[in-house]
Amino acid sequence: MTLLTNDLATVPNVSAIERADRLAAAGASWSERIASAPSSAALTYRVSGSGEGSVASAITAGKHRFLVDEPAALAGDDVAASPVEFALGALISCQIVVYRLYASVLGIQVDDISVDAEGDLDVRNLFGITDEVRAGFSKIRLSISITGPETEDRYQELRAAVDAHCPVLDLFQNPTPVEISVSKG
Repeated sequence: MTLLTNDLATVPNVSAIERADRLAAAGASWSERIASAPSSAALTYRVSGSGEGSVASAITAGKHRFLVDEPAALAGDDVAASPVEFALGALISCQIVVYRLYASVLGIQVDDISVDAEGDLDVRNLFGITDEVRAGFSKIRLSISITGPETEDRYQELRAAVDAHCPVLDLFQNPTPVEISVSKG
Protein backbone atom coordinates (compact mmCIF):
# COMPACT_ATOMS: atom_id res chain seq x y z
CA MET A 1 0.00 0.00 0.00
CA THR A 2 1.30 3.46 -0.81
CA LEU A 3 0.57 5.91 1.97
CA LEU A 4 0.02 9.55 1.10
CA THR A 5 2.99 10.48 3.26
CA ASN A 6 5.14 7.88 1.45
CA ASP A 7 6.21 6.60 4.88
CA LEU A 8 5.53 2.89 5.18
CA ALA A 9 4.23 1.71 8.51
CA THR A 10 6.47 -0.61 10.47
CA VAL A 11 4.79 -3.84 11.43
CA PRO A 12 5.94 -5.02 14.86
CA ASN A 13 7.76 -8.33 15.05
CA VAL A 14 5.44 -10.76 16.83
CA SER A 15 6.42 -14.23 18.02
CA ALA A 16 4.33 -17.26 17.12
CA ILE A 17 3.30 -17.59 20.77
CA GLU A 18 2.24 -13.93 20.99
CA ARG A 19 0.32 -14.24 17.69
CA ALA A 20 -1.48 -17.36 18.96
CA ASP A 21 -2.31 -15.63 22.26
CA ARG A 22 -3.64 -12.55 20.46
CA LEU A 23 -5.75 -14.64 18.07
CA ALA A 24 -7.15 -16.72 20.95
CA ALA A 25 -7.96 -13.59 22.97
CA ALA A 26 -9.65 -11.95 19.98
CA GLY A 27 -11.68 -15.11 19.28
CA ALA A 28 -12.74 -15.41 22.92
CA SER A 29 -13.65 -11.73 23.09
CA TRP A 30 -15.75 -11.90 19.94
CA SER A 31 -17.44 -15.11 21.07
CA GLU A 32 -18.39 -13.46 24.37
CA ARG A 33 -19.57 -10.27 22.68
CA ILE A 34 -21.68 -12.15 20.13
CA ALA A 35 -23.14 -14.50 22.76
CA SER A 36 -24.34 -11.53 24.79
CA ALA A 37 -25.41 -9.41 21.80
CA PRO A 38 -25.80 -11.38 18.55
CA SER A 39 -26.24 -8.19 16.52
CA SER A 40 -22.67 -7.19 17.37
CA ALA A 41 -21.48 -9.75 14.80
CA ALA A 42 -22.73 -7.55 11.97
CA LEU A 43 -19.99 -5.10 11.04
CA THR A 44 -20.15 -2.28 8.51
CA TYR A 45 -16.91 -1.06 6.99
CA ARG A 46 -16.78 2.47 5.60
CA VAL A 47 -14.14 3.62 3.15
CA SER A 48 -14.18 6.81 1.10
CA GLY A 49 -12.19 8.13 -1.80
CA SER A 50 -11.76 11.06 -4.15
CA GLY A 51 -10.19 11.47 -7.55
CA GLU A 52 -6.63 12.80 -7.84
CA GLY A 53 -4.34 13.42 -10.78
CA SER A 54 -5.19 11.67 -14.04
CA VAL A 55 -7.06 8.61 -12.73
CA ALA A 56 -5.69 8.14 -9.19
CA SER A 57 -7.80 7.94 -6.05
CA ALA A 58 -7.01 9.03 -2.51
CA ILE A 59 -8.63 6.48 -0.21
CA THR A 60 -9.41 6.91 3.48
CA ALA A 61 -10.15 3.81 5.54
CA GLY A 62 -10.48 4.69 9.21
CA LYS A 63 -7.23 6.38 10.22
CA HIS A 64 -5.42 5.04 7.15
CA ARG A 65 -4.95 6.92 3.91
CA PHE A 66 -3.48 5.53 0.73
CA LEU A 67 -3.34 6.12 -3.01
CA VAL A 68 -4.59 3.89 -5.80
CA ASP A 69 -3.54 4.60 -9.40
CA GLU A 70 -3.09 2.96 -12.77
CA PRO A 71 0.03 2.43 -14.85
CA ALA A 72 0.69 4.87 -17.69
CA ALA A 73 -0.67 2.34 -20.24
CA LEU A 74 -4.06 2.69 -18.52
CA ALA A 75 -3.94 6.54 -18.36
CA GLY A 76 -2.47 6.69 -14.86
CA ASP A 77 0.58 8.32 -13.35
CA ASP A 78 1.74 4.98 -11.83
CA VAL A 79 2.24 6.49 -8.35
CA ALA A 80 0.59 3.54 -6.60
CA ALA A 81 -0.78 0.05 -7.17
CA SER A 82 -3.86 -0.28 -9.37
CA PRO A 83 -7.36 -1.14 -8.13
CA VAL A 84 -7.05 -4.73 -9.35
CA GLU A 85 -3.64 -5.05 -7.67
CA PHE A 86 -5.19 -3.82 -4.42
CA ALA A 87 -7.97 -6.38 -4.90
CA LEU A 88 -5.37 -9.15 -5.20
CA GLY A 89 -3.51 -7.64 -2.24
CA ALA A 90 -6.73 -7.70 -0.22
CA LEU A 91 -7.20 -11.37 -1.10
CA ILE A 92 -3.60 -12.19 -0.14
CA SER A 93 -3.75 -10.34 3.17
CA CYS A 94 -7.11 -11.87 4.10
CA GLN A 95 -5.76 -15.33 3.29
CA ILE A 96 -2.75 -14.76 5.56
CA VAL A 97 -4.95 -13.55 8.43
CA VAL A 98 -7.39 -16.44 8.13
CA TYR A 99 -4.60 -19.03 7.73
CA ARG A 100 -3.06 -17.75 10.95
CA LEU A 101 -6.43 -17.66 12.73
CA TYR A 102 -7.44 -21.20 11.77
CA ALA A 103 -3.95 -22.59 12.34
CA SER A 104 -4.37 -21.40 15.92
CA VAL A 105 -7.94 -22.71 16.20
CA LEU A 106 -7.01 -26.14 14.78
CA GLY A 107 -3.71 -26.42 16.63
CA ILE A 108 -1.72 -26.54 13.38
CA GLN A 109 1.77 -25.06 13.57
CA VAL A 110 2.56 -22.57 10.81
CA ASP A 111 6.07 -21.19 11.07
CA ASP A 112 5.78 -18.92 8.03
CA ILE A 113 3.27 -18.24 5.28
CA SER A 114 3.52 -16.40 1.99
CA VAL A 115 0.99 -15.99 -0.78
CA ASP A 116 1.40 -15.04 -4.43
CA ALA A 117 -1.59 -14.10 -6.57
CA GLU A 118 -2.08 -13.78 -10.30
CA GLY A 119 -5.25 -12.51 -11.89
CA ASP A 120 -6.14 -12.63 -15.58
CA LEU A 121 -8.00 -9.58 -16.84
CA ASP A 122 -9.09 -8.87 -20.43
CA VAL A 123 -9.22 -5.07 -20.88
CA ARG A 124 -11.47 -5.20 -23.95
CA ASN A 125 -14.54 -4.83 -21.73
CA LEU A 126 -12.94 -1.98 -19.73
CA PHE A 127 -12.34 0.01 -22.92
CA GLY A 128 -15.76 -0.77 -24.40
CA ILE A 129 -14.37 -2.87 -27.25
CA THR A 130 -16.63 -5.82 -26.45
CA ASP A 131 -18.95 -6.92 -23.69
CA GLU A 132 -18.39 -10.57 -24.54
CA VAL A 133 -15.66 -10.82 -21.87
CA ARG A 134 -15.93 -10.08 -18.17
CA ALA A 135 -14.94 -6.65 -16.90
CA GLY A 136 -13.23 -8.32 -13.94
CA PHE A 137 -10.81 -11.16 -13.53
CA SER A 138 -11.53 -14.26 -15.60
CA LYS A 139 -9.33 -16.35 -13.33
CA ILE A 140 -7.22 -15.92 -10.19
CA ARG A 141 -4.44 -18.23 -9.13
CA LEU A 142 -3.20 -18.30 -5.53
CA SER A 143 0.06 -19.98 -4.60
CA ILE A 144 0.33 -20.44 -0.84
CA SER A 145 3.58 -21.53 0.76
CA ILE A 146 3.49 -22.74 4.36
CA THR A 147 6.49 -23.79 6.38
CA GLY A 148 6.23 -25.79 9.55
CA PRO A 149 6.44 -29.30 11.01
CA GLU A 150 2.93 -30.51 10.12
CA THR A 151 2.02 -33.14 7.53
CA GLU A 152 0.66 -32.24 4.10
CA ASP A 153 -2.74 -33.58 5.25
CA ARG A 154 -2.82 -31.16 8.19
CA TYR A 155 -2.03 -28.20 5.91
CA GLN A 156 -4.77 -29.34 3.51
CA GLU A 157 -7.15 -29.48 6.51
CA LEU A 158 -6.11 -25.90 7.25
CA ARG A 159 -6.70 -24.91 3.63
CA ALA A 160 -10.25 -26.31 3.75
CA ALA A 161 -11.00 -24.24 6.87
CA VAL A 162 -9.57 -21.10 5.30
CA ASP A 163 -11.45 -21.65 2.04
CA ALA A 164 -14.69 -21.89 4.05
CA HIS A 165 -14.08 -18.79 6.19
CA CYS A 166 -12.00 -16.20 4.28
CA PRO A 167 -14.22 -13.11 3.69
CA VAL A 168 -12.29 -11.75 0.71
CA LEU A 169 -12.06 -15.16 -0.96
CA ASP A 170 -15.84 -15.32 -0.53
CA LEU A 171 -16.14 -11.97 -2.35
CA PHE A 172 -14.27 -13.38 -5.33
CA GLN A 173 -16.06 -16.73 -5.37
CA ASN A 174 -19.66 -15.63 -4.84
CA PRO A 175 -21.87 -12.85 -6.16
CA THR A 176 -22.31 -10.02 -3.67
CA PRO A 177 -25.25 -7.64 -4.05
CA VAL A 178 -24.03 -4.10 -4.67
CA GLU A 179 -26.37 -1.13 -4.37
CA ILE A 180 -25.23 1.93 -6.35
CA SER A 181 -26.60 5.44 -6.24
CA VAL A 182 -25.32 8.39 -8.21
CA SER A 183 -26.16 11.96 -7.34
CA LYS A 184 -25.13 15.31 -8.68
CA GLY A 185 -22.79 17.00 -6.21
